[in-house]
Amino acid sequence: MSYKNVEIRKKANVYHDGKVTSRTVITSSGEMKTLGVMLPGLYRFSTEAAEVMELTQGKCRVKLAGEDHWSDYAGGESFNVPGNSHFEIEVAELLDYVCHFG
Repeated sequence: MSYKNVEIRKKANVYHDGKVTSRTVITSSGEMKTLGVMLPGLYRFSTEAAEVMELTQGKCRVKLAGEDHWSDYAGGESFNVPGNSHFEIEVAELLDYVCHFG
């Protein structure tokens, strides 16, 4: 996958003491995405807008707000996070991802 004619914000988004980083990309049609990497660990994120987490490499498990169970994901898969919500993610091996905001 590649994106052409995009705006890239130079300043990195850094979370959890640098264990999660991403860069914001805005497509020519105005879509906002982040391209990032998560190191192994357990993290919690809050959302404002709905998002789709597309995993390009690695393994993790995810627990969405209000759910009691964890779901496993790996490179090539994706999961949806509702807006105004949160999720927990446990990264088992280096996770490379694209977050699509909608």
